[in-house]
Amino acid sequence: MNEVTAKRKFSCPACGGEAEWNPGQSALVCPYCGTTSPAELEQTEGGETIIREHDLAAALRSIPEDQRGWQMARTSVRCQSCQAISVLEPHRVSQACDFCGSTALVPEHEQKQPFRPESLLPMKVTAGEARQALRDWLKARFWAPSDLGKKALTDQVRGLYIPYWTFDAQAEAHWTAESGTYYYVTRNVGGKTERVRMTRWSPASGHVSHFFDDQLVAASRGVHGPLLHEVEPFDTSRLVPYSAHFLSGWVVERYQIDLMAAAASSRGRMEAALRDQCAHAVPGDTHRNLQVNATYSGQTFKHVLVPLWLLSYRYGQKTFQAAINGDSGRVAGEHPLSWIKITLAVLAALAVVALIAWSQSK
Repeated sequence: MNEVTAKRKFSCPACGGEAEWNPGQSALVCPYCGTTSPAELEQTEGGETIIREHDLAAALRSIPEDQRGWQMARTSVRCQSCQAISVLEPHRVSQACDFCGSTALVPEHEQKQPFRPESLLPMKVTAGEARQALRDWLKARFWAPSDLGKKALTDQVRGLYIPYWTFDAQAEAHWTAESGTYYYVTRNVGGKTERVRMTRWSPASGHVSHFFDDQLVAASRGVHGPLLHEVEPFDTSRLVPYSAHFLSGWVVERYQIDLMAAAASSRGRMEAALRDQCAHAVPGDTHRNLQVNATYSGQTFKHVLVPLWLLSYRYGQKTFQAAINGDSGRVAGEHPLSWIKITLAVLAALAVVALIAWSQSK
């Protein structure tokens, strides 16, 4: 299996056991004797924490070797079902995929160590809070089957760190368009007077300047994309410098959307957002033939990890997921529909319509 040389070990100072990161106490806690150890963050001489940004163009050419690896011993396994790559502590033997529950796991041998995260958002939501939030979410699913709570066992929720890329860029856009202003004329059509809306077109142009700050692009394969979008955003203003102790006791998903693909996705989103801003800048009531000429400078990126609680369960022949943002507590999920409930609701609605029609015909 793929293993990274450990630069730091997180042994309990009291009993020597392996300490794990505890989100409730924001510290490393020994599961054997309960001793807590404070977290240490990389800081400047002035005491400020360091969050690094990297030049995008330089990184696309080559990522330095000293920016790769996890700074602690880790092994990687790939799920042959959902293709997620889970990064585990060497002593942990994973029996099932944390993302889909499949037992089809194989060692992942990597030619190069992955680009190391420069920052992360520490897990804040505790396991107890996550389970309760999922129980509340399940109870509120009116159209779900009545036995869903028995199928989606909330004690199987798992805490994970999910990979994201963030991108910054200063955008300058010059736009041209035809601006349309509405006016109305009165016409006599077939003996009837009608008020008809017309459009007066005139050329327009302008400039839009915008700074894109920490635009998030998910790099996960294990969590369903729409589900991640529902639990976003992740508050990047509260990122802390990467330190391996935050990952002690937790599973990490290795990114599978690489920097080049993520940068292309980010650029597409920036262009769409910039075009929308230019469209709003066109004066008048409407516009047509909008042309946008944009340039981007100061392009930087970060690789970050964000916390997530994930519940994967099977109902029938399909796998569903429910997720909790490990920082904000926002919940989103997928669930099957009860066709019995839906059919009864449709029949009840038809009965009401028929009753109304009958009462009006009397």
